[in-house]
Amino acid sequence: MTEPSTTRTGADPAPAPASARRGPVVLALMLAMGLAALDGTIVSTAVPQIVGDLGGLSVFSWLFSGYLLAVTVTLPVYGKLSDTFGRKPVLIAGTVLFLLGSVLCSAAWNMASLIAFRVVQGLGGGALQGTVQTIAADLYPLKERPKIQAKLSSVWATSSIAGPALGGLLAGYADWRWIFLINLPVGLLALWLVTRHLVEPARTTPRARVRVDWAGALAIFATGAVLITALVQGGVAWPWLSAPSLGLLGTAAALAALTVAIERRAAEPIIPGWVWRRRTIAAVNLSLGALGLLMVAPTVFLPTYAQSVLGLGPIAAGFVLSSWTLSWPITAALSNRVYTRIGFRLTAVIGISLALLLLLAFPFLPSPANPGSPPS
Repeated sequence: MTEPSTTRTGADPAPAPASARRGPVVLALMLAMGLAALDGTIVSTAVPQIVGDLGGLSVFSWLFSGYLLAVTVTLPVYGKLSDTFGRKPVLIAGTVLFLLGSVLCSAAWNMASLIAFRVVQGLGGGALQGTVQTIAADLYPLKERPKIQAKLSSVWATSSIAGPALGGLLAGYADWRWIFLINLPVGLLALWLVTRHLVEPARTTPRARVRVDWAGALAIFATGAVLITALVQGGVAWPWLSAPSLGLLGTAAALAALTVAIERRAAEPIIPGWVWRRRTIAAVNLSLGALGLLMVAPTVFLPTYAQSVLGLGPIAAGFVLSSWTLSWPITAALSNRVYTRIGFRLTAVIGISLALLLLLAFPFLPSPANPGSPPS
C-alpha cells in the first residue's frame, strides 16, 4: 500500500509493507473512521439547540434517518467502485463528499436544508465506513489483522465518550454549527495523509467488466425513503390509519416489489438473491437490522429527553449518552469470552433480548407535559 516493494497483477492489492511504513496510512484510516464514528453521537447531543434555532421538532429524526439511509445504500456501490477504480480514489472522493456535506450542514437555514445536507454527508459516509475497512484488510495479512481491527475499535470506543461530551460542549458554549465544522481539520489531515502515503499497485482487471447496479441502488434508496417517511410522520403529522400513512406504506410495498424485480434482472445486483436464500446469512442480516433499531433510537432521543424532560444541560446530556455508547466497545471486547463458551447463536439471542427488555422500560420514564413543544 505505502510504497509497495513488490507488484502483483490482478485486482488484489500488493502485500503490505513493513509496519513502520504503514503508520501514516493507519493514522489516516483512524481519522477517517473517526469522522464516521463521531457523527451520530456528536449531532444527537445538539438536537435541542438545532431545533430551537431551525425549528422542525416533528422531523428532526430525519437528521439521522436520512444519513443512515444514504450510508446503507451507497456501501455496496462504493464496494463495486473500489474494486474497479481502486480504494484510494474512492476513499478520497468519499472524504471530500463528507466534508462538503459538513460545510453545507453548518450553513443550513432551516430543518429541510439541514436534512438534505445530512444526506450529502451520508453519501460520503458510505465510502468512509466501507473503504476504510477494506484498506485495513489490504494493509495487514490475516495473522496481523487483529492489530488494525483493535486500532479501529479504539476509535469507536473513544468516539463513544468524546462525541457526546464534545457535542454538549459545543452546543452549550459555542454554536451547534461548529459540530459540523470540526470535521474539517480532521478530514483534511486524513486526506493529506492518504494522498501522500497511500500507494496502490496498478490494476489489470478491465473496468468495463464491472457493472454498478445504479437502478437497484436508486430503487433501494426510494423504498427506504418512502418507508422511513411513513414511519417518521405516522402518528405525528397524520394518524397511522389515515390515507397518507396507508398510501406511503402501500407505495413502499410497491417499490420493494419493484426493487426485487430489478435485482433479479441485474447482472451484478446490489443485493443478490442468495443473500436471502441462505438461512444463516438472512438471519444475520435481519438481526443486524434489529440491532440497528435497538441502537439508533436511544442514540437519537436520549440527549433530547435528558435536556427537554430532565432539564439537564448539553454537557450532562452528553454524558447520559456516553453511558449508553460506552457499553458497546466494552461488551464487544468481552463477548469473545461468552460466545466461546455458549456459542454465537445463544450469545446473540441473550444480547438482543437484554437490549429489548431495557428498551421496553423507556416508555415508563417521565414524559413532558407538552411533548409537541420545542425544547427551550
